[in-house]
Amino acid sequence: MRVRRIVLIVILVGAFLYLTSSIHVFGPRHASNLLSHLERSVPTSLHLTTADAQPAFTPQELNNIAVYKRVLPSVVNVTSTQLSFDFFYGVEPQQGQGSGFVLTKDGRILTNYHVIENAQRVEVTLSDKHRYPAQIILQDPSHDIALLQIDAKNLTPAVLSESRDLQVGQNVYAIGNPFGLNGTMTTGIISSIRTVREPGGTLIDNAIQTDAAINPGNSGGPLLNSRGEVIGMNTLIATNGAPQSSGIGFAIPVDTLRAILSDFQKYGRVRRPSLGIESLSIGPDLAQQIGLPADSGVLIQRVLPGSAAEHAGLRGGNQRAYLGNTPIYLGGDLIVAINSQQVTDTQDLAQIMDQYRAGDTVKVTVYRGRRQMTVSVTLGEAGQVST
Repeated sequence: MRVRRIVLIVILVGAFLYLTSSIHVFGPRHASNLLSHLERSVPTSLHLTTADAQPAFTPQELNNIAVYKRVLPSVVNVTSTQLSFDFFYGVEPQQGQGSGFVLTKDGRILTNYHVIENAQRVEVTLSDKHRYPAQIILQDPSHDIALLQIDAKNLTPAVLSESRDLQVGQNVYAIGNPFGLNGTMTTGIISSIRTVREPGGTLIDNAIQTDAAINPGNSGGPLLNSRGEVIGMNTLIATNGAPQSSGIGFAIPVDTLRAILSDFQKYGRVRRPSLGIESLSIGPDLAQQIGLPADSGVLIQRVLPGSAAEHAGLRGGNQRAYLGNTPIYLGGDLIVAINSQQVTDTQDLAQIMDQYRAGDTVKVTVYRGRRQMTVSVTLGEAGQVST
C-alpha cells in the first residue's frame, strides 16, 4: 500500500516538472500550444442546428387552423349537476361534463340529452371562459337531443350544413371538451354511415361513423366538414369495454337535428315520423340467398305494438335465421318504395322519413311473399309506441 502511494507521488511530481520545464526548454509558446491541445480534447460546449425561419404550413394544415379558429367561438362546455343521496353523508352533488354548440346569437345551445339527463343545474361555459346558468327548453330522449337557453347576446352561431350527400372517406373535424380539456380538435374521416343503437336503446338512423378521436366529454359537440360546417353532433363511441376512443365514434346527422328543431319551432315539441318497425337492409346476395323477389329493400323484422305499421297491417318476420352470428327473422314484408321513392336500404328509409311529419299518410310498396302490394300508412311519432 505504501509503495503504491510512493509511485503515485513520483508520477505527479514528474508531470509537474515536465510541464514547468517545457516552458524553459521549448518556450512559452510551445507550452501554450500544448495546453490548448489538451483543452480541445475535452468537449466544452454543445452546438445546435436551428432552422433559419418557421417552415411554411401545408395547405392541409392551413385549412385545419382556419376551421379551428372559425368554429371555436361556437363550441361550448356543458356542465350538469345532479344531487345524489349518500347513506352516510346525505345529499351530495355530482357533476358531469359534455360539449355543445351555439345555434343562435341570443343564446340557444344544442347538446345531447344524455349530457343533461336528470340534472338539477346546468351551466354553459363559452370559449372566452364566461360562464352562464342554462335553462333546458327541449329534452328529446328518443333522439338524444337537448336544447338549452342562456342569457347571452351576440354569440357566434355554428353554420349547419346537410348530411344527405356525405361520402365515406371525406375529411371531418371534431371539436369539444374530452376529459374536460376545453377546445380540443381532432381530425379523421367518415368511416361509414350506418344505423346504430345507443346503450340506452336510442336508435340513430344514418349515424355518421368516424375515426376522429371522440372521448367522454365530446358528447354534444359538433362534427364538421372541411369548410367548418356542422354535419353532425358527436354522441357515441364504440370502445369494446375501454373507457376511451378506439377509433370508432358516431354522430347524429345534421339533417335529423334540423328536422327535430323544425318540429320544435312549429309544434313546441318533437313530432318525428315513424313507421314503428325494426328492419334489415337487403342487398342482391342476401336477397338471392333467402329467395326474395327484389334485389334490394328493407325487410321488416318486427312490427312494434301500437305502431303505425301495426295499424296499417304491415307484417314482421316469423322464421328465425342467422346472418353470420346475428339472429334475423324471415317472412316479413319487404319494403321497396314509399310514395314512389325507391327504398334500397335503411339509409333511404330514414332520408324519406325526414321529408314527412307525424300524422302524414304515405303509400308503402312492399312484397309479401312474391306478391307486390301497396299499403296506406299514417305515420306515428317516434318514441310514442309500446315496446
